[in-house]
Amino acid sequence: MPFPNGRTLAVCDFDGTVCTVDMGNAILNRFSRTKWTEIDRAYCAREIGSRTAYRMLTPMLRASRQGMIDFIRKNARLDPEFPAFVRFCRQHGVDVMILSDGLDFYIETFLKQFDLQGIDYYANRLSFGREEALDIDFPHSSECGSCGTCKSGILRRSRAGYDTVIYVGDGFSDICPAREADCVFAKGVLYEACMRNGTSCIRYEHFGHVIDALQTTFPSREAHRS
Repeated sequence: MPFPNGRTLAVCDFDGTVCTVDMGNAILNRFSRTKWTEIDRAYCAREIGSRTAYRMLTPMLRASRQGMIDFIRKNARLDPEFPAFVRFCRQHGVDVMILSDGLDFYIETFLKQFDLQGIDYYANRLSFGREEALDIDFPHSSECGSCGTCKSGILRRSRAGYDTVIYVGDGFSDICPAREADCVFAKGVLYEACMRNGTSCIRYEHFGHVIDALQTTFPSREAHRS
């Protein structure tokens, strides 16, 4: 049975949401040659956007493709209820999309590791150069020049195919797209921002809470967590 109001899209952030570890920060801690905390402070204070931050950070990074794959597989942590959430959505005709202002390489590695292929995702693009140099470019950047991946723009373009958009997130990059969604699940920085700016949201800690809330909203549906 389809969800009310036609087709529904569930949009999920990656770092801190689908993956409970912020893999971007973890990779910076492991592979940066110099301290990056001041850049992170400026980003968190909204003094610079993520695209500027990445351009400042990229020269600090050195890693081989295999070295990074091994690191991701060792350190990534999946929200244990996310596979059940994906099954729940697919069972009821809800499409799932991951939007990330992180890096496509670790998302791709993560989805393969946890057998979650088939989920569309959008992120900044990481490439490996000579002598373990890295490069980052922004195929989904924002017109305003702030974000590497413009989640709001992708969400607005997706509206043509959907009547209802659910958004699940936790961080700074989720604040703008949350305003575009019909139903928002928030924690961390996103929840605090929603409380300040008046964006209606449901507080959650893991995807089990999201499933439970959707069951409450749509009582005829049951999640399958096995």
